Amino acid sequence: MITGAGAGLGRALALALGRRGARVALVARTAGALEAVAAEVAAAGGEGHGIAGDVGDKEAIHRIAGQAMAALGGVDVLVTTPARWPVPLRPLADTDCEALERALSVNVLGPFRLTRALLGPMRLARRGLVLMVSSDAAVEAYPTWGAYGASKAALDHLARIWSAELDGHGVRVMTVDPGEMDTAMHADAMPDADRASLASPSDVAERFVEIIRHAGSIPPGQRVAAQGFSAGEPS
Repeated sequence: MITGAGAGLGRALALALGRRGARVALVARTAGALEAVAAEVAAAGGEGHGIAGDVGDKEAIHRIAGQAMAALGGVDVLVTTPARWPVPLRPLADTDCEALERALSVNVLGPFRLTRALLGPMRLARRGLVLMVSSDAAVEAYPTWGAYGASKAALDHLARIWSAELDGHGVRVMTVDPGEMDTAMHADAMPDADRASLASPSDVAERFVEIIRHAGSIPPGQRVAAQGFSAGEPS
C-alpha cells in the first residue's frame, strides 16, 4: 500500500513494484491521477487498485484502510510518502499556525492513523513492514523549512518509538530519507534549484524496492538513507 501514489516517488515506487508483479493499493487525493497510475501498474505487470482519499483527514483513514484490505486481502507493506510544506517557504515567525497544523496533520498524524488502522492484522499475522518517508530536513535545521522539518523530525521519532513497542511482534517500522528528487513538489518549493543535481524518482524507487527486499537485515527503527543504501549496508 502506497500513499501519495498519484505522482512523484509514490507513483515511481508503484511502477517499480508493478514490474515485479506486486499487487498495490494506491492512495492519493485525486481519483483521475490514481486511475492513470493503476493502469500503468497493470501495464507493467502488476495489479493496481486506486483509493481516492486524503490521509490528512482523520475521517477518511478507516475507509482507506478498509478498501486496501478488501482489494488486497491484507497489507504486508505500507509506504507513506505524502509530504506537505507551506508554499512559499517562510521563516517560522511568518508561518501561520494553520500551516504548521496542516503539515503535522498530513506528515505525522496521517501516517500514524493509517499505520494504527493496519497494525491489528499485521500483528495477528506476525509480519508487516512500515516505511515512513522522511527527509534530511528532519535532522538539519534549514531556514524557512521549519513546519516541514519539524513534522519530519516528529515522524522519525514516532517510527523509533513504534519500532520499540512492536519488538517481537513481527512488524518492522522505519523511516527512509529519499534525498532531494526532481518532483513537482520540489519545484514548487525551490523553483531555482538545478534539476540536474536532483535524483530521479524512478532511481530512488529502485532503492526503496531494495530496502523492502532486505528489510529483515536492517535494525528496527532505523533511519535509512535511500540513495546510500546497498544490501547489507544501510546508511
